[in-house]
Amino acid sequence: MDKPVSAQDQRLLLLLRQNARTSVSELARALNLSRSTVQNRIVRLEANGVIKGYSLELGGAYSTNRVEAHVSIKVRQKLTARTNAALEQIHHVAQLFSVSGEYDLIAIVQAQSLEELSTVLDDIGNLEGVERTNSAVVLETKFKR
Repeated sequence: MDKPVSAQDQRLLLLLRQNARTSVSELARALNLSRSTVQNRIVRLEANGVIKGYSLELGGAYSTNRVEAHVSIKVRQKLTARTNAALEQIHHVAQLFSVSGEYDLIAIVQAQSLEELSTVLDDIGNLEGVERTNSAVVLETKFKR
């Protein structure tokens, strides 16, 4: 990155985080900048690696019926790489974080039902290298940025 992200760029990033499909014209109006200035800022932020990509946010009945759990995972140290690779192959694992503390990893697991979630949690617990897990099912998302 060439220089720190400006306050105007921070505002632009916030708007894009709220809706990455917002048109450049709409962004320009919201930021009180010209369309070309906003387009140039986006290109620069992408080129500098500040914006890595854009993603899909699920909605409607599909999203409402999904369940999510945060799974803390204790791993046998010599098997960490193998366990990480195995977790990456489980498509229900949306994210995997290495963390400090009693557990080594936190996996964000998403499923279509509690039954499917239960099966995935069993699969994770049975992976070679996993010593133990502790799961917390998300009841409600208060906000997401």
